[in-house]
Amino acid sequence: MTPVQMHPRPACANPIHRTVAEVMDAAGPQVCDDMSVEVALSVMAAARTGRLVVCDQDGQCTGLVTQAELTAVRDSSAYTDRVRLRDILGDRRTFTSPVTTAAEAERAMRYLRLGALPVVDEQGSALGILALSR
Repeated sequence: MTPVQMHPRPACANPIHRTVAEVMDAAGPQVCDDMSVEVALSVMAAARTGRLVVCDQDGQCTGLVTQAELTAVRDSSAYTDRVRLRDILGDRRTFTSPVTTAAEAERAMRYLRLGALPVVDEQGSALGILALSR
């Protein structure tokens, strides 16, 4: 994974032109998509976080799961201990680039009703997470 160095912008900088790399949060814990829901919830509890970046066996980001999503899956009547994170993600493969403007990414997130979005590099490795401010 390539680290992104973020530098504070001067107060006079135009916030409309800020990039995702300038406003994203650290990626946090990353887990493999073959992990079970129960183990993922345990990782979240241990890391004291509400979301996990999910990667495939090659280290490519495949999505993001939240504690609320995992809890809903675990509490559903269709849940079994064989449900894996890749089953929950399905075809949701929504990401953003670190060079996208923050305003553009935020508009897309609001349109798609996403609270957070993984930020990935050209190789698909997770660099961080862009979260909507409340």
